[in-house]
Amino acid sequence: MCPKRMAKRAPAMQQLAAPAAGTKLAEFDFKVLSGLNDPKAVAYYTANYVRQRINEFKPTRKRPFVLGLPTGSTPVEVYWHLVDFYKRGEVSFRNVITFSMDEYVGLPRSHPESYCSFMYRHLYDHIDLRPENIHMLDGNADDLAAECQRYENKIKDVGGIELFLGGIGPDGHIAFNEPGSSLESVTRVKTLAYETVLANARFFGGDVNKVPKLALTVGVGTVRAAREVLLIITGAHKAVALAKCIEEGVNHMWTVSVIQLHPSAMVVCDEDATLELHVKTVRYFKSIEQVQEQLIGRQNISLKGSISRLSGYDPGQTYRVAVQQPVADVASDPETTGESEDGTDDYDDEEYPEEEEQDGDQNMTTSSSADMLASSSSEIKGTSQNGSLVSAATAGNPF
Repeated sequence: MCPKRMAKRAPAMQQLAAPAAGTKLAEFDFKVLSGLNDPKAVAYYTANYVRQRINEFKPTRKRPFVLGLPTGSTPVEVYWHLVDFYKRGEVSFRNVITFSMDEYVGLPRSHPESYCSFMYRHLYDHIDLRPENIHMLDGNADDLAAECQRYENKIKDVGGIELFLGGIGPDGHIAFNEPGSSLESVTRVKTLAYETVLANARFFGGDVNKVPKLALTVGVGTVRAAREVLLIITGAHKAVALAKCIEEGVNHMWTVSVIQLHPSAMVVCDEDATLELHVKTVRYFKSIEQVQEQLIGRQNISLKGSISRLSGYDPGQTYRVAVQQPVADVASDPETTGESEDGTDDYDDEEYPEEEEQDGDQNMTTSSSADMLASSSSEIKGTSQNGSLVSAATAGNPF
């Protein structure tokens, strides 16, 4: 939609409460940090969510919290925030067990670009994680197949992974499960796609010849077996992958799409990553947050998003919604109003459905929760442009 047309249809949102960042939306959850273009806010939200999940779990040595962790550039700032939380005494990793997603084959563990070095440099060297609770794949094992089986067995021995944190590549791969990977795959040796080698060359001085061409990686099935999956997707260069993940079917050419089948998965993304999504899709997921926050109540929703109780919930309570207002500086311009020179409306009726005219003096209207649910698409137009809907993550606390 062109900016001028968006301006015409911008609603008044003065009293519409901002959705609580961190609200888990449904069985398959899609989280947009509203109005943000900043991956830093995504990193903070993600780290804070992990911190709260660990603290809520109350891990002990006999009942540890098992965490799957990614490598690459996406999670670096997440790890910095986790280190900061630890140093401030807000979380302990003493009874946490970690499993890294992948490792290059043939690269010494001491190499600065090995994922073993990466994890120690950005996280493990700075927190109270017990050395025996750190698990990483050995890309220099004599028998790589046996090493992969050992890894799968170890995950089972500790009771499975409670939360798997992950990022994706522009081609939609998760871990090193490149396009065409089996959606039932487990930990194995994988040949890296040429696009992945090119993308990782920046870590090897820009020389593709120095990038390992093989890696050990957890499988798509390994990720699916986790009790919860949280994916971080940021930037316009991953917008196509997010659209494939959210709006199209499960496809082994876009391995991230398999999370549609997971009973407890969440995507945390910035606005740039949503550029290839239909506007209706983004509005739909944002509207669910608003319903949960304003009608159900944050106090009735658990951290993972389930509705635990309905204390104080009134199904007939009113809901403050926004209505459309004419915008003075564009209303008389045929180019911005969509009118042709003969005075007719040249909008596509399907894309721009007719809306009821509102009294110019009326800024807000009140409707029942049932009415609001029936017309959510008209109530949330322009949410990403309104300052009142900017996520609390910008203030340093998404909860």
